[in-house]
Amino acid sequence: MKSLSLVSVLLASGTMVGCLVGPKYQPPATAAPEHWSEPLAGIETDRTESLAAWWQRFHDPELDSLVARALRANPDLRIADARVREARAEAGLAEAGLWPEANLSGSAGRAKQSGNQPLIGSALPPGTPLTSSVYQSGFDASWELDLFGGARRGTEAAYADLAAAGFSRGDAQVQLAAEVARNYVTARSYQQRLEIARQNIAAQRDGVTLAQDRYRQGLTSGLEPEQAATVLAQTEAQVPSLESGLQTAIHHLGVLLGQRPGALGEELAARAAIPAAPPQVPAGLPSDLLRRRPDIRVAERRLAAATAQIGVATAELFPKFSLTGNYGYLSTGTGNLVTPRSSAWSVGPSFQWRLFDAGRIRAGIRAQNARQEQALALYEKAVLTSFEDVENALVALAKEQSRNQPLRIAVASSRNSLEISRDQYRNGLTSFINVLDAERSLYQTEDTLVQSDQAVAQDVIALFKALGGGWEEPGTGKGAAPARSGKDQVGMDGRG
Repeated sequence: MKSLSLVSVLLASGTMVGCLVGPKYQPPATAAPEHWSEPLAGIETDRTESLAAWWQRFHDPELDSLVARALRANPDLRIADARVREARAEAGLAEAGLWPEANLSGSAGRAKQSGNQPLIGSALPPGTPLTSSVYQSGFDASWELDLFGGARRGTEAAYADLAAAGFSRGDAQVQLAAEVARNYVTARSYQQRLEIARQNIAAQRDGVTLAQDRYRQGLTSGLEPEQAATVLAQTEAQVPSLESGLQTAIHHLGVLLGQRPGALGEELAARAAIPAAPPQVPAGLPSDLLRRRPDIRVAERRLAAATAQIGVATAELFPKFSLTGNYGYLSTGTGNLVTPRSSAWSVGPSFQWRLFDAGRIRAGIRAQNARQEQALALYEKAVLTSFEDVENALVALAKEQSRNQPLRIAVASSRNSLEISRDQYRNGLTSFINVLDAERSLYQTEDTLVQSDQAVAQDVIALFKALGGGWEEPGTGKGAAPARSGKDQVGMDGRG
């Protein structure tokens, strides 16, 4: 009866919420700037919109298709999915440690004893059987009571890791969408630059023909045809490098979509314009970034996990209490195995308390405290880096927009200059060197303008990426929810 009373007390203790050793996690307070430092036309900060499918704002069906296919088949996303499943399984393992274990067992054996072996100091009586069979079946259970919360802290850490894996998957989506869009813009830019080069090559060939005709007519020296041929050859020499850049971008797009490098060659062979950047970007306020960026959410959840692990390490300082029991049957024959006389049972508590370990436990606690400090610093770094990414993207976009408009004026002026210089040269009013200079200037300004258009589009892509666009937490319609602590924060695994 005394044993049963003790068992009842321990069982009741195990079902009650015991103390939780280690620090209680509190999300870190993070100060965010009130506004972005770079003023920029087209940036909306007074409202927050979902940026989960920001690429649709470019209104390019081919870009939409490429991103959608990449999100379905990209290898990095498949790896991230597998890591989420792994983390979910690890969380299940940690949670299972809170509950009892039960086992069903059975065995059968036959043995022969030596006839010369003494039994309790005397020889075996004559006629004693030397062979026997033993049969056993039974049920046993054990339960380590989590009186000091070490197992619960471990579960808390496991679910924080699960949430971090989910947010890492979201970060992979952000990176992938931006990379697909960036390479698509690059491919279209190379197509535009190739078209400009070919147009200028055709015009420069006409210039070579004109210079040769005037030379044959004795109106100029042989220097002008050679000069024209030099300019033509220099422009033609640009084509192979442009074609190489185009193919490289297409190859990388194929790999991003989980296909072979040349799979998109035919699909993207036809020239198309660089997708126009959207006139408005809903950047929101800097404080919105803490919710939008999945990498910040990853760092915060890893900090929560590291904090919970301090409790796991601290719990090793305290005794471990367990409740064990078994019930079964033991007999030398199968006929009377399952009978009351063959039954056997035992039940009782046990405890273990490490009294001396040469400082291992406290060293482990100090190590885990240091890991938690590292996680906090990594979180703070992630926040600062996110602000820097957005500010840099805003600056780059603002400066490129300021550069783009003068380039358009320069292209128009270069075209007029070339027409005027050609007319004057035909009428003998100017030297051929002016025509060559105008041709060079036109090609360079047109090529530079295309590169600027590419830079504007890619700066907008970089801004969407810096804002954390390209993912959305399941179950929400407007971005990620505020960070929470403990088991209820499970990220993208569908729980909570």
